[in-house]
Parts: sequence; structure tokens; C-alpha cells
Amino acid sequence: MAKTQKSISDIVCDYIKKQKLSPIPVQTLNEEAETTRYFGGDLKEFIAAAKTLGAKGVFVETLYLEEDEFYYDSGMDDEEYMALYGNDDCCDGQCKCGKCEGKKSNKKAKEDDDSDVDGVWFEPEDLDGLDLTLLKPQMAKYLDRVGEACGVRLTVPGVDHLEVEIFADWYDDFAELVDEASEAIEINPTEALKQAQAIFEAEEEELAKAEDKSVKKIAAHPPKKSSANKSKKK
Repeated sequence: MAKTQKSISDIVCDYIKKQKLSPIPVQTLNEEAETTRYFGGDLKEFIAAAKTLGAKGVFVETLYLEEDEFYYDSGMDDEEYMALYGNDDCCDGQCKCGKCEGKKSNKKAKEDDDSDVDGVWFEPEDLDGLDLTLLKPQMAKYLDRVGEACGVRLTVPGVDHLEVEIFADWYDDFAELVDEASEAIEINPTEALKQAQAIFEAEEEELAKAEDKSVKKIAAHPPKKSSANKSKKK
């Protein structure tokens, strides 16, 4: 029988037990209602800090790889986007906020800077939701891991929570690819979009070729005649 590989959550919990602390499984803490201090060290240093603080246990929240991590997220919500780009004249022609003209001049400057790209300019926020595997095809190999435990969030309870996140090595590699793809978008969103479109079109072309070969293969091998049909010809 094959030995089951331990998840990052199991490994961390085992280590906590060896340090004579109790790992306490929890759901997501209410970060808005509690004060959280983010620890800057590694697991070993975090456990030492927990003991210094007199903790008897550590909250352990398992983190999972989610599908939306494969898509670009600028961090700007719809409200912020509309406030920045959606309305050039937010005061209906009679500027009272002093920002309307600034918005217009900034937009005009960006349009001038990118006028060589078919008259279209993009900001990173415009590419929210872009499939990052189109920029980093290596990311596709992690799609089978969606839903798998990729790390843990450890918290020492107290008036001020002390918190650290520990991730599996494979997730660190995945996160590095996400960062590289996101950085490419933030440096030059127009060029990143062009690259994504080129890879998408190439993939569609390969898929069409594969389907065409499959159809030809079926056509080359027609179904055999039944014995009933053979007897009729005699």
C-alpha cells in the first residue's frame, strides 16, 4: 500500500507538538475585529516567540490553493476604479473638488504616451481577471493542485494576535510565477495583453489542428459492414 504524503498542515502541526505546544485547528479569524501583528521570521523563530509570550497553544488555519489565484488581481475594486477612471468630470461641469482637470490632463498624457499602440492604452487595472497561464504557461501544471493544502496560517492568541503564514515549497514556486506574471502586467500592461493574446491564439490553433487530425483518422477507418449486409449481397 502506497504511503500517504503528509500535507504542509500536518508537517507544521507535528512540529508544533514536538515543541510542546498544542496545535489548535481554526477557521478564518475575524481580522477586522482583532488586532493582528504579522511575524517576520520563520516557523522555528515563530515557535520561540510563542513560548516567550507564554502561549500554551497555537491556532492553525489550513490554507488551500484557489482557482482565482491563476487570474490577475490588481487589488483595485470597482468603486476605486470608477473613482479614478470612470468619470472625468465628477462635478457635472462645475468643478468643486479640484480634481476634474487633473484627471483629464493625466488621461490625455497617458493617451499621448501610448498613441503608437492602435490608439489604445491600458492600465494594470484594465487587465483584472486575465488568465496568468497565458503569460506563464508553466503555471498550468499547478491546476491539478487546486483545492490542495498549500500552507498554514499560525496565530498566537492574545490581545494582539501574533500571526505568520508558512507555505509548502511547491506553492512558493507557484507564487513566484504569479509574481513574475503580475509584474509583467504592471510594467507594461499593453505588451502583456499582446503576449497573452498571441499565446491564446497559438493554443487555439493547436487545438484546431488536433481536432482536424482526429476527424481525419475517424474518416480513414469507416465502420465495418455488418454480417446482415454481407448476406444481402450474396
